Amino acid sequence: MLIKEILGNTAQQPLDKLKVDLLEIEWYESTKRIQRKTSNGGTELSIKFLKEGQRLRDGDILYQDNDTAIVVYIKPCEALVIKPTTMLQMGTVCYEIGNKHMPLFIQEDKVMMPFEMPMFRWLEAAGYQPTKEEHQLLNLLKSNVEPHGHAGSTSLFSKIINIASKNDQ
Repeated sequence: MLIKEILGNTAQQPLDKLKVDLLEIEWYESTKRIQRKTSNGGTELSIKFLKEGQRLRDGDILYQDNDTAIVVYIKPCEALVIKPTTMLQMGTVCYEIGNKHMPLFIQEDKVMMPFEMPMFRWLEAAGYQPTKEEHQLLNLLKSNVEPHGHAGSTSLFSKIINIASKNDQ
């Protein structure tokens, strides 16, 4: 089955009584524009996104008929987690991780990245308090993309500002 576009997301489009067939992917597969995958139900998918910047998100609906929907599920993985307490700490942590060209995720009030022991030790030695936790890595920070929003969502830039303002009070 050829998938050229995302039909919607379960966050805005409930599937009600449809059978959900999950397409489980790793966090790093979400940005691949061309890939071949098999859903948990055995459906072979060929994903070909032609537009620049298209990516898979948790809950994306790739196929839907009267009985079934194929939905993306990003699998949890070991993550390095830091909970910054000040705006300075937020900026410094993000800069240091980004300066090493490591993928960076900001979720809730946490800065996360896929777990790597050398980075964990470096952050610990620098005085941060990193932890190793199991998480779905969902909100990849892309520094080469202007902050923007999608219908019904808050931009990543706004989320960072909100986290920072809460921590500085």
